[in-house]
Amino acid sequence: MSEDQGSSAVEAAQRQVRVQLTSKQEDVALPDNTGPILVPTGLRRYALSTLVNNLLSSEKPIPFEFLINGTFLRTSIDEYLTANGISAETTLEIEYVRALIPPLHIASFQHDDWVSATDVLSATSAAASWASGATFSKGQERILSGSYDGLLRVWNMSSETIATSPAVTEGGHAASIKAAKFVSPNQIASAGLDRTVRLWKYTEDDEFTGKITPQLELYGHKSGIESLAVHAPSNRLLTGSSDHNVGFWSTKKADAPAAPENLLPNAGRTSKRRKLNTSVSTPQRGPLALLSAHTGPVSAAIFDAKDSTVGYSASWDHSLRTWDLVTAALVDTRITSHSLLSLEHLPEHSLLAAGTSARHIALIDPRESATSVAAMTLRGHTNAVVSLARDPSSTYGLISGSHDGTCRIWDIRSTKNDKEGIVGDSVYTISRKSLEEDGKVDSKRVGGEGVKVFSVCWDQTVGIVSAGEDKQIQINRGEGVLSSNK
Repeated sequence: MSEDQGSSAVEAAQRQVRVQLTSKQEDVALPDNTGPILVPTGLRRYALSTLVNNLLSSEKPIPFEFLINGTFLRTSIDEYLTANGISAETTLEIEYVRALIPPLHIASFQHDDWVSATDVLSATSAAASWASGATFSKGQERILSGSYDGLLRVWNMSSETIATSPAVTEGGHAASIKAAKFVSPNQIASAGLDRTVRLWKYTEDDEFTGKITPQLELYGHKSGIESLAVHAPSNRLLTGSSDHNVGFWSTKKADAPAAPENLLPNAGRTSKRRKLNTSVSTPQRGPLALLSAHTGPVSAAIFDAKDSTVGYSASWDHSLRTWDLVTAALVDTRITSHSLLSLEHLPEHSLLAAGTSARHIALIDPRESATSVAAMTLRGHTNAVVSLARDPSSTYGLISGSHDGTCRIWDIRSTKNDKEGIVGDSVYTISRKSLEEDGKVDSKRVGGEGVKVFSVCWDQTVGIVSAGEDKQIQINRGEGVLSSNK
């Protein structure tokens, strides 16, 4: 350290600033009459955490993170004041929240083939939250998986398969499944490379056996389907396909139009040959609308989290598009610099998170008033980001799944400014347990060969569920992984 650097560090340690410490977490909040206190500007997170624990008279130290103006403090207070042009004469309001609790590995479920899709049914999942009379006791949660072998499986939390979808000859998928969701506790939707969306009735005889029965086949796409989104209260689905189209569907047979004859699997066959093809006769229907505007494969299509009449789609053509689902009209187009591979809505912040082929996540404001395409960029993955999910306990949280073989947890308050604008770093990385078992953990791994993550979801009860090329569903859980601060 040079003499100038040493003297400036000493000066920072000697300077003081008045801070007002507050917390929205009631169990660790200081008394209301706690006024501003003087602290050295050289303090960093650890020293501030020690200070708060002393003020709380904590028997066991609690690690804290600190927010100033909605952004985590990642430097000394002095460096923060200098970087933001704030005078040390100011009373600085600092909010503290519990620090990250790493999500621990709970279980892994082994498949026969790559696992491309996963979803959760629990007391806190979307599929159960709107369904009247749905009740779940601890341990009754269900995990849904879709695989490259063309089969759906429902698992209990003891890693037992309690139901498997029929083979193609019994009305099942004829190719790899790429997306699967619980519509309700008694209905499942899936889609895949056979170009179909399929609805299934799901029933359980007891906690060890269940049945997945074909209910409805939806035809309309001319190429494989890559993504599926469900809005159960309105009985609607959205799909993204390699045929460049977004599909808009009804889950109710009576609401759906006839299936396009030319897209049916037995088009042009005689009735005799048609009967030989399958032993199951499942009703076949078409889309409510096919939304056409993209010029490349559509990798993701989702509903607006607060308005089911609005949809968003992301594509390899670098564009993010907003749709009016009532009129099937294109409302807005945002062009980015890279192919977009996944999509999630952060409605409280009016942002869409888009995973890219360029290894980062772009946070995009889709509103017409937005002055730039990317409001923030989240960096850390070393390969394509193909799956995203919101934190069910925090409006600031997001998890991503990547072909680099990891899932990363992000808090959009953990950011910094650099030449690229506002950039965020992940706050925790989840590696594949299969790599640890094989002794192949490599933090610098780029390709992710053999362990690519294809799908991730985050349920408040079950935890973080991810699936991938290692033929496993992996469950990680941590109580309050990010600070619940809605």
